[in-house]
Amino acid sequence: MQNKPRKIIKTSTNEPNRGQPVKIQGKRVVTNPTRNPRKVDSNPISGANPTRNPRKIDVANPTRNPKKIDSNPISGNSRQRNNNFSQPPVSTQPIEEDNDLIYGRHPVLSALQNQRNLNRLWITTRLRYDPSFHHFLLQAKENGTVIDEVEPKRLDYLTNGANHQGVAAQVAPYAYIELPDLIEQAKAVTDPVIVVADGITDPHNLGAIIRTAEAIGAQGLVIPQRRASGITSTVMKVAAGALENFAVARVVNLSRALEELKEAGYWIYGTAASGSEPVHTVNFTGPIVLVIGSEGEGLSMLTQRSCDFLVSIPLQGKTPSLNASVAAGMTLYEIYRQRSLNTLHLDKLQKNSLKK
Repeated sequence: MQNKPRKIIKTSTNEPNRGQPVKIQGKRVVTNPTRNPRKVDSNPISGANPTRNPRKIDVANPTRNPKKIDSNPISGNSRQRNNNFSQPPVSTQPIEEDNDLIYGRHPVLSALQNQRNLNRLWITTRLRYDPSFHHFLLQAKENGTVIDEVEPKRLDYLTNGANHQGVAAQVAPYAYIELPDLIEQAKAVTDPVIVVADGITDPHNLGAIIRTAEAIGAQGLVIPQRRASGITSTVMKVAAGALENFAVARVVNLSRALEELKEAGYWIYGTAASGSEPVHTVNFTGPIVLVIGSEGEGLSMLTQRSCDFLVSIPLQGKTPSLNASVAAGMTLYEIYRQRSLNTLHLDKLQKNSLKK
């Protein structure tokens, strides 16, 4: 039978099988070679025969595996490679609020009426032919403004879902006035009032201060160049068109600007919670500069030293302070309330004399 020679292999325990490449293993000593060269120890991590499996990693010498890497994918060189080849995410968000975009009927209409430099204007079909807008749109188009008639959904995207009221405009950067020019311009009024914002970082607060100051009758605003909000689109929106009739000066050194205002004949009044007099007990006369402190820290010590008087608003509740724009509005109202009491109203005197 042809299968008999194969049975001899089972009975031979001293000679290796000639069909098996036992001698190719070189100097390695194999005590009992078997027909299956892939057979290994039943324990895969046993140290009895670690060389038979070429993929086995020696626990005592982990450097034998050249492809071994750190288990932490963000450590070592792997983190550096990820940073080198990573790309920044592409932003798909709509236009942010603090850019050069203003929206709303009143802010845009005020910009059109005062012939502000508008690069582009988006307006709905219904509002474009409105009598209050149509004439100014034609005038803005002659001045080079691009007029786009769009759907309300487009305005929703441009304004990030804000209350645009059907119109938005891209304005040129705000043109600040120089402080000497502001002082010269304020001389047109007998007793001018200029507001100084010391470190107001919230654009909503700054816009509210501008709106209140212009409505009550102040002549201008002074803001520092650093660590404070400038005139952004948010400020323009909150001011609701007041910036079209209200001058703003931006200075590098606020203390030096206060000294320049003193030389021009202004009295400096600063709002402070401590070491101050109640605002209703102070006699506000002559040209006045009202300095409003920041939301959290108030007036800086350097600014307080530059003030002639420190005033405060008495509070009876448990809330320790007021919002900066609210404090500015209340103090400005007290200033003009006192001035209205000192004004001689001839029409009322005539009525009183007729009654007598």
